[in-house]
Amino acid sequence: MRRSWESENQFKKILGINRYNIRNNDIIGITESLVARAQGNFISLEDISEEIVAKFSEDIGIVFPILSRNRFSMILRAIARAAAKNSKKIILLLSYPNDEVGNPIIDNNDLYRAEINPYKKVLTEEEYNKKFGDFKHPFTGINYVHYYREIIESENADAVILLSNDPKEILKHTKQVIAADIHTRQRTKRILREAGADIVLGLDNLCTTPLNGRGYNEKYGLLGSNKSRGELLKLFPRVKDKFGRRYVKLIQAGIKKITGKHVEVMIYADGAFKDPVCGIWELADPVVSPDFTSGLIGIPNEIKLKYLADKLRKLNKKETIKAVRKYIIKEKKENLTGSMSSQGTTPRQYSDLVGSLCDLTSGSGDKGTPIILIQGYFDTYISK
Repeated sequence: MRRSWESENQFKKILGINRYNIRNNDIIGITESLVARAQGNFISLEDISEEIVAKFSEDIGIVFPILSRNRFSMILRAIARAAAKNSKKIILLLSYPNDEVGNPIIDNNDLYRAEINPYKKVLTEEEYNKKFGDFKHPFTGINYVHYYREIIESENADAVILLSNDPKEILKHTKQVIAADIHTRQRTKRILREAGADIVLGLDNLCTTPLNGRGYNEKYGLLGSNKSRGELLKLFPRVKDKFGRRYVKLIQAGIKKITGKHVEVMIYADGAFKDPVCGIWELADPVVSPDFTSGLIGIPNEIKLKYLADKLRKLNKKETIKAVRKYIIKEKKENLTGSMSSQGTTPRQYSDLVGSLCDLTSGSGDKGTPIILIQGYFDTYISK
């Protein structure tokens, strides 16, 4: 009995339940990093390297990785280490002028002035250095072509670096390929297989089992991993405990037991938003939310109030409020997809919208807010 009481109080403390007035239909977001660390879901570069040695016997092709210091650079180091162990080369194929999530490797204006069509032209590393070698990422100040070569060579591996937007280009150099892209990975893998590749694995196909007690993710593999410390990577979290129970459902049930309130719970990762200044799409994780409760399934079915305000502009204030309430009650019973009254609303999944809100609120720095409480998200103009 005492152990149960301590557990409940610990639960309250972790989620901050004692400090907040939890209400029905509140949303609790828990950052993926907190879950992964609680699981001890880490893997070493040596672990990754050993798996790649076992799966690849020829020169290793890598297609379309993102440009990142804390994500792909660590994986690249492990792949290069594996290639060196087998006395093989790395063939690195980078998309240009940007990677998949918008990180630039060439300035678009320079590309235009050079009269290069990125959908037809394959750039060798020598051509890149001659025309664009002084380019640096506007935020990190790094030239990623140079940086990735340095990483490969630091592991005593040889490298051929090419820039192209056609994944089939890699097959001129090797038939064994890692598709390192995130959101377009299934398309890339299909193209490579249909073009005659012998081995095609995505980052989501690597480190999917708990060999030798190491970390793993059965669904996403190395996707969503981050640099931790030294030679360790933190993997994307698994969403179930060792008994197969979903964490979000356990937390939802625990809060219901303690407070009597029904809340929605999600594990959130990168938000799905694009920076308006640099044009970088923030979503470097495979999904915004790896798991969430059923109330966050679907998309909003909303009325555009500005549309109603214009439509009802001839009424006085009291009449307008009454008409808007009546209209919302009537229209909310229907699926508003494609209707004029919903045009301009956001047709995105609740999980993506709420996950992005959580990520923007908590950030990735030193705010110390790994758990986000959202209240009133499902309220409307007619809510009491």
